[in-house]
Amino acid sequence: MHWITQVQLDGDFGLRLRFQDGAERRVNLQNHLEGPVFAPLKDPRLFRTARLNPDIDTVVWDNGADMSPDFLREISTPA
Repeated sequence: MHWITQVQLDGDFGLRLRFQDGAERRVNLQNHLEGPVFAPLKDPRLFRTARLNPDIDTVVWDNGADMSPDFLREISTPA
């Protein structure tokens, strides 16, 4: 299991993530924003509210969306 220690915006729908093992990875979420919770994140203003929630060790947004650190690790590439 992975967890995230740092989140930075990286382009329109991208994030740069640091994981607990020190790995820095990039992910573009544009093709993963589907369904009632994630579709609103297609609005760039809402997407830019991405931040780390240290209580659950992953990315969260102002609309209540969050993504599994393991999923983010799986779809990301080395930074």
